[in-house]
Amino acid sequence: MDRRRFLQGATVASGMALTAKGLAADVAGTAKQSPAGGTLPRVCSTWDFGVAANQAAWKVLAAGGRSLDAVEAGARVPEADLRNHSVGRAGYPDRDGKVTLDASIMDENGNCGAVAAIEHIAHPISVARRVMERTPHVLLVGDGALQFALEQGFPREELLTPESDKAWHEWLKSAKYKPVANSEVKSYNAGPGGTPGDASNHDTIGMLAIDAKGNLSGACTTSGMAWKLHGRVGDSPIIGAGLYVDNEVGAATSTGVGEEVIRNVGSFLVVELMRQGRSPEDACREAVERILRRKPQAKDLQVGFLALDKKGNVGAWSIQKGFSYAVCDASKQDALHPGKSTY
Repeated sequence: MDRRRFLQGATVASGMALTAKGLAADVAGTAKQSPAGGTLPRVCSTWDFGVAANQAAWKVLAAGGRSLDAVEAGARVPEADLRNHSVGRAGYPDRDGKVTLDASIMDENGNCGAVAAIEHIAHPISVARRVMERTPHVLLVGDGALQFALEQGFPREELLTPESDKAWHEWLKSAKYKPVANSEVKSYNAGPGGTPGDASNHDTIGMLAIDAKGNLSGACTTSGMAWKLHGRVGDSPIIGAGLYVDNEVGAATSTGVGEEVIRNVGSFLVVELMRQGRSPEDACREAVERILRRKPQAKDLQVGFLALDKKGNVGAWSIQKGFSYAVCDASKQDALHPGKSTY
């Protein structure tokens, strides 16, 4: 090799190294604008406790990781949070005193997995991913979901915490059941230093992410409504209702009274509205208003949708005021926004 060709090769190699270093710095340090004006990578999630979940997901995205890994890592945070009575191991039980959990996950290729009414497993979102990746199925439920989780090496645990058990016995004194809007945030960290509120209903964390490659994924996990009938399953583990991802268009998730979301296949509807050209916020608003047109009495309940489009734009809408959502990207990792609402 002559000296000129050697120097040319060294220059190219040096340029490639600088480019790779620059791309890594771009992901970790500065929000990257997509060609259509959005922000990549980015993650968003429902409710105030989504801030901590987003930050866990961001560690994956900032390192150039896959959106699927990010949403799983993020969802595991509230699942393990003992202050959170709407998700995971500290969730309030059903009326029989049993903690049953639901979760779903979906990737950029349309692969999806879910578990419903699973007991004794602290991280149902990870079991849902195993269903997606290691079985030909989408949804496993109840004892079958537990059997699969144990076979996959997940530890069997007692999920009913002393605090949740105390709350259940207090509820048994009156045994009244009525969903209360926004109790997700009202009951979070309740007690000294927390936010007081009625905990007779609670719900979900839904999380959506787009990575540096522009690929979308989503996750949704919940302990469902407190004091529900044993075996009740809401929208969270139902693909198309509580969660839907279309890598050509965007992704959506929901929170609130799951029965109303299931009846309207809400998250799928939001994505299809974005396919027709609606912004994430407009798509969420139309999905909420469709629920209200079909069932006007739903105005006394809470349903909220959160959406992320292929460009990295985020939007949300709910029936009532009080719904919040968290957004995280390179420019800010703890942003919390009040969702717009019809009422």
